[in-house]
Amino acid sequence: MSTIERNAATTASYLVLRKEGKILFARRCNTGYQDGNYQVPAGHIDAGELPSEALIREVKEEIGIDIKPEDVKFVHTSFRPMMDKTGDRVDYFFEVNTWTGEVTNCEPDKCDDLIWVTADALPENTTPHVRVAIACIEKNEPFSELSVEFLKESGMY
Repeated sequence: MSTIERNAATTASYLVLRKEGKILFARRCNTGYQDGNYQVPAGHIDAGELPSEALIREVKEEIGIDIKPEDVKFVHTSFRPMMDKTGDRVDYFFEVNTWTGEVTNCEPDKCDDLIWVTADALPENTTPHVRVAIACIEKNEPFSELSVEFLKESGMY
């Protein structure tokens, strides 16, 4: 009898922070992954942590604002097949319109720019998977799957 190996996935929470019709984007630097490209604030979900808890923690660490759990709205999940040794990726996107504190770059060693942009005018150098997710969110599509072919064409594989 053969044993089927269970799928391992790396999970992350992403913030779609909206203000006056715009979304906050951060440009990655010195991380070794998608450096020089913009994406929304995000971070990995730690063992034992819920996706919304990870979002609240990561947002405080990265941009210094406080979010209440009741202000976090789930808007999208994206699946990406394994592109490196860390396994498949499952990304949870949450929208937030209310917070306390000032948006600040709290990790200048990992982020060298913060900008507010409209969903229809994302920077050309937006990470491909986030670009797809934002397009889906704008169309109220709660789920997307990115193929290996898409990842290869986008330089992510």
